[in-house]
Amino acid sequence: MTLLEVEGLDVFHGDLQAVFGLAFCVAEREAVALVGANGAGKTTFLRALVGLIDSKQGRIRFDGGDIQDTPAETIARLGLGMVPEGRMLFDTLTVEENLLMGQVSKRSGSWTLRRVFDLFPALEERRGHLPRQLSGGQQQMVSIGRALMCNPRLLLCDEISLGLAPVMVEQIYGAFNDIRKEGTALVLVEQDVKRAASASDRIYCLLKGRVSLTAKAGDVSVAELTQAYFGM
Repeated sequence: MTLLEVEGLDVFHGDLQAVFGLAFCVAEREAVALVGANGAGKTTFLRALVGLIDSKQGRIRFDGGDIQDTPAETIARLGLGMVPEGRMLFDTLTVEENLLMGQVSKRSGSWTLRRVFDLFPALEERRGHLPRQLSGGQQQMVSIGRALMCNPRLLLCDEISLGLAPVMVEQIYGAFNDIRKEGTALVLVEQDVKRAASASDRIYCLLKGRVSLTAKAGDVSVAELTQAYFGM
């Protein structure tokens, strides 16, 4: 069953159009990679999906309902969550307090504080720490855990491996298997094509705000991805 369906989406920053006629879909429990170079429109697209950009045209449907003009807080309560680029943690709150902020949507589900600590044991050991006392990878775990506390049906992850040590990236991507087992679908936005494709069922590539490629993750060649990524 299709969980997210996007048709003919145009997104604007003032007079500047950043996304052009984009078509995109995610099925229940599916993992989809969205790749592209800096400036391709990936983050803009995600922000439009969760209601953080109002200047858009087209059709966005989630779980069968139209959310094109739905406020961000309502979209979160429907079960569409996001891990933002840059983590966006609350500097004056502890790890535990940051995680509990994810409960503001008041959605019921299997993701509790206990389950997040089971997924990321390092966070339980540091539950009383402030974000500045954590490594970059641990901060990213907090950001993911906070989003999971909303019990999303679909989780959008924006550049989660950016700037992290390889060992931390491995730990975070390893957690995605457990997240999917809970029934949560994923959209993984990355510049690292190989990393995103290895964890996904399908892959989309954006080039200057347009879809330049869509394919099953295991069926696309390096040459095809290179052409779609760089427009060569």
